[in-house]
Amino acid sequence: MDSVAPSKVRRVSTVRSRFGLQPNAPLDEEHQDLDHHELLWSRIRLAMREPFAEFFGTFIMVLFGDGSVAQVLLSAGLEAAPGGNGFGEYQSISWGWGLGVMLGIYVAGDSGGFLNPAITFCFCLYRKLPWRRFPIYLTAQFLGGFCAAGVIYANYVSAINSFEGAGLRTVPPSPTATAGIFCTYPQAFLTKTNQFFSEFITATLLMFVIFALKDESNRGAMGKTGAGPFFPLALFFLIFGLGACFGYETGYAINLARDFGPRLMSYAVGYGPEVWSAGDYYFWVPVVASFLGCTFGGFLYDVFIYTGPESPINTPWLGLKRIIRPGAHSPPRIKESERSSA
Repeated sequence: MDSVAPSKVRRVSTVRSRFGLQPNAPLDEEHQDLDHHELLWSRIRLAMREPFAEFFGTFIMVLFGDGSVAQVLLSAGLEAAPGGNGFGEYQSISWGWGLGVMLGIYVAGDSGGFLNPAITFCFCLYRKLPWRRFPIYLTAQFLGGFCAAGVIYANYVSAINSFEGAGLRTVPPSPTATAGIFCTYPQAFLTKTNQFFSEFITATLLMFVIFALKDESNRGAMGKTGAGPFFPLALFFLIFGLGACFGYETGYAINLARDFGPRLMSYAVGYGPEVWSAGDYYFWVPVVASFLGCTFGGFLYDVFIYTGPESPINTPWLGLKRIIRPGAHSPPRIKESERSSA
């Protein structure tokens, strides 16, 4: 960014530092000295490049995921479809979410591709991602999911009217409910404890495997370290597997941005307060369980497998000393090359 006036460079760096970002935006070497960095929008983009990436990465993830649910649900039993029974089955939804996560990570590569506030939280807690980055990433991820749900509704509103009836908007367990396009709802037979542990277990698996895939000290398959460039593809299989094995009871939300953002959009477009009260006020379960489950999954991986210096688990008293005496032990911050996830 040498072509940008020093005062403007300082302003960009100041904004980035306030959000816990690196002083200089991640740019390709050939893009660093271009004249257009003097332009106002270019400087805004430099200041907010990673949050923008998290927004659009989450946007793409939810667009593909909610889009797959919409197509499967709204075309159910349609004899005009290839095969004579709609445009997809449950596994189509697992494919949609897996592809959405993979493509979202590619979009958000320079930001780390977290796409999930609970995963961002765990990288702050266990891998020294700056805590000041957490609020802006959470905001970007939430807005990405919220806006993607709006696009899905606009695209499928005519099909929703045809499926439910013009102007009718219902939530499960209504037999014609379409609210499940946007966010998750539990099976009616589940207790609150069942709901919570279904989400908790899935979030635990998610974080445990992500840390394994990102661990460059873990030789893994064929002697390779971590997943490397195959990380987005590995996440595709992880999300597909979670949906195929744990999707029945609660829909494996495991992500505030994927569930709460679209839920709020469904409320805004007319599904009513039932989006909050359905399932005995289930809406808070994916939020809390995703954070607690991911935190537990990261804890398990670091206690039993991870040997690097970033984790508080590898400090005195399994990290409790950091809480009791915060200044007593300060390991290095995470390297930019070690950021990640979905």
